Amino acid sequence: MQPLTLAEIDRELADRAAELDAITATLLELDKHAGHTLLRRFPPSGVTEQRWVPVREALALMWEDFGRLRTMLDSARTVRGGRSRLDDDERAEVTRLLRGRPYEVSRTPIPLAQRSLTGPSEQVLFVGLADTVDRMRSTFPAIAEFLDAVEAVNNRILSRLAPLQEKLDKAGGPGTVASAAIADGIAELLSNSATDPLALTMPEIDARIAELSDKLRRESAVLAELGAMVGDWVGAVAETRTRLDVLREAHQRAARARAEVERKILAGPLPVPTDDTAALGTRLDAVAAEPGAGVALLELRGRISTATAEVDTADQLAQGLLDRRIELRGRLAAYQAKAARLGVSEDRDLLAAARIAGGLLARKPCDLAAITRAVADYQQLIGEKTGRRP
Repeated sequence: MQPLTLAEIDRELADRAAELDAITATLLELDKHAGHTLLRRFPPSGVTEQRWVPVREALALMWEDFGRLRTMLDSARTVRGGRSRLDDDERAEVTRLLRGRPYEVSRTPIPLAQRSLTGPSEQVLFVGLADTVDRMRSTFPAIAEFLDAVEAVNNRILSRLAPLQEKLDKAGGPGTVASAAIADGIAELLSNSATDPLALTMPEIDARIAELSDKLRRESAVLAELGAMVGDWVGAVAETRTRLDVLREAHQRAARARAEVERKILAGPLPVPTDDTAALGTRLDAVAAEPGAGVALLELRGRISTATAEVDTADQLAQGLLDRRIELRGRLAAYQAKAARLGVSEDRDLLAAARIAGGLLARKPCDLAAITRAVADYQQLIGEKTGRRP
């Protein structure tokens, strides 16, 4: 190796010193990185732990390489000293320290079967300033990328959950099962962001927070209703009794519609909702005697609402069958009027088809499917008799 001149030595020492300063600043930044701070505070688990193991080893190696760099550069500075002149041996030594591989890193025993009779018993690895810096350069991106990813997930969760937690606190905190579940969901996400942030993708985070936000919006309305009920307990109980009366009337209306269907229409068994109005009334009396039992009254209102919806569905089913019968009667009348307008109402075939449809409609119970076919046949026959499309 050709010894460097004194000017070349001083220039390279200055360049390496500046390089070491930059590396020092970067390593300190990595050490204070928010992602690294989180990993030190909360030992990682799961996916994050699996990915952290090789990154942690690479980071440790970076610091070891940093120590070697300082040692090699200090050795070169020591030999250079502050003299204005260096002899050939001194320049050669400084050149070796700056450009060669003077630093022993490791000794690895060579298996006996792989040695020669007079060969070495171990393999010694030497490194220098250049290849150490190159290795640090190649190692750094993966470390920075990993720490940035940890920080990004943690920041995303914290920034999105902070306003959500504030809204939950303003809403009164966990006062119901639903609000307790929301609080648990927030706590779970915070735990994940601390111990296993990389198990969550950004879309998954956004979806889970959106779901919690939707639940909180609904729960805020519930909690507001609770507050209103507690503030006007007598009025809240009276309102609940009104809802129970609506349910009772719905049962009666559905029973009438069901009975009418059974008389007028041939149909399978219609659903008969269980009538729990008496039990609900008893429960309401008990809750009413406990002013401030808002959660219990709210739960009772939910039961009444569910029961009312069930009864309304059964009523709509029965009423739909009755409405279908009326509709078919009206369609037949409309087609008969059309036939008269077209001058074919007295046609023998049309009269027969009308009698069939009318007879089916007059039956009790009637067959809606048969009536539908008969009315369609009558409509089709008008088209055939008049040459018009039905």
